Amino acid sequence: MKAITLLGSTGSIGTQTLDIVSEYPDRFRVVGLAAGRNGDMLAQQIRQFRPQIAAICDETQLPVVQAAIADLDQPPILLAGEEGVAEVARYGDSEVVVTGIVGCAGLLPTIAAIEAGKNIALANKETLIAGAPVVLPLIEQYGVKLLPADSEHSAIFQCLQGVPAGGLRRVLLTASGGAFRDLPVEKLPTVTVADALKHPNWSMGRKITIDSATLMNKGLEVIEAHFLFGVDYDHIEIVIHPQSIIHSLIELEDTSVLAQLGLPDMRLPILYAMAYPDRIPTEWPRLNLVECAQLTFREPDHQKYPCMRLAYAAGRAGGSMPAVLNAANEQAVELFLNEQIGFLDIPRVIETVCDRHQADNHVQPTLQDIIAADQWARQQVLTASQSLTTMIA
Repeated sequence: MKAITLLGSTGSIGTQTLDIVSEYPDRFRVVGLAAGRNGDMLAQQIRQFRPQIAAICDETQLPVVQAAIADLDQPPILLAGEEGVAEVARYGDSEVVVTGIVGCAGLLPTIAAIEAGKNIALANKETLIAGAPVVLPLIEQYGVKLLPADSEHSAIFQCLQGVPAGGLRRVLLTASGGAFRDLPVEKLPTVTVADALKHPNWSMGRKITIDSATLMNKGLEVIEAHFLFGVDYDHIEIVIHPQSIIHSLIELEDTSVLAQLGLPDMRLPILYAMAYPDRIPTEWPRLNLVECAQLTFREPDHQKYPCMRLAYAAGRAGGSMPAVLNAANEQAVELFLNEQIGFLDIPRVIETVCDRHQADNHVQPTLQDIIAADQWARQQVLTASQSLTTMIA
C-alpha cells in the first residue's frame, strides 16, 4: 500500500485522485490533505479518508473544518494558511505528493515536499514553468522523482520508457483546441465566459478550461516539456487533435513516432503517476478504435491562438520571464472570469506585461526573484487592464 499526500484536494485533480484512492483502498492510503478555501468539502474528505494531517489555506475556513470534524475520535492535525499547506506537504511517511494546487500557489509546498524527500506527482504546471530554475536543482539534490500527472506529459513520459539516451528527436503535444476550435476567429470578440467554459472533451476546473480556449495551456505545456524532458523549443510542436484520443507523441531519431492513446479521462495519468512504476488493472471504459472511427489533426491557427506565440517567446527568454508569463495569465484569466475584461484582452495584457519585463528579466533567478516577478506581473496586469478599460471607454 502506497502512502500519498494530496495538495489541492478539493479541486478537479484532487477529487479525481481521491476517487482513485476510493476505488483502490488496498493500493493507496492518504497521509495528508490540503485544500484552498472549501472548508466543507475538506471536512467531508477528512471524515472519509482519515488523514493524519490536513490544512486549509484560507484561514477563515479553519473554524468551519474544526466544527465539522469535532466528533471524530481521532481527528487529524489541523493547520491553516500557506505554512500549514507546506507542513502537510512535508509531513510523515508519504511516498508521493500529488500536487493539484492550481497556479503559483503550488510552488512553495511542492518545494517543501521535495526537501522532505517526497516523490512528486506533478499536476501543477507552475512548479516548472515559474520555478524550474529553483526546482530542478532541488530534484537532483534530494534524489526524488518528478512524475507528470497531466495527460500530455504523462503520455510523453510513458512513450519514453525504454528509449535510450539521445534517442528523442521531437515532442508533439496534442491540443483539443478548446471551446472555440471551430469558431471563426472574427467571432471571438463577442464570446462570453459561459461560451469559453464549454470544453468539448474534458471536464476541468474553470481556469484551465479558459487556458484551453486560449491555448495558453498548451503554450505552458511547451515550457514544462522543455524542462521535464530536456528538449529545446525548436523541437516541441503543438498539433490540434479534436478527438483527444492521442494524448501526445514523440518522434525518435530514426523517425519512428510513438503515441499514447486513451479515452479522455484524467484519472489515467494521475493513476500512472501515483502507482509508477506499476500498472494497476482497472475496470474503466476501454478504448475502441473502431468506435473512434477517425483521428484527425490540424495545425493550430496562430491568429486565433496568440498565446502560443507568447509562451514560446517567454520560454526562449528564460530566467524569470516564464514566471511573469504564468502570473500575468493567471491574473488575466481571473479578470476575464469576473467579466472585467474581454476574451481577446487576455493575450493583449499578457503581452504588455511581458514586454515591460524584458529589461528586468533575471537570467538565473532565485526563489525570491521568482516570487517577486510573480507578484509584480499580477499588479502589472491590473494596471494594464485598467488602461485598456479607459481606452475602450
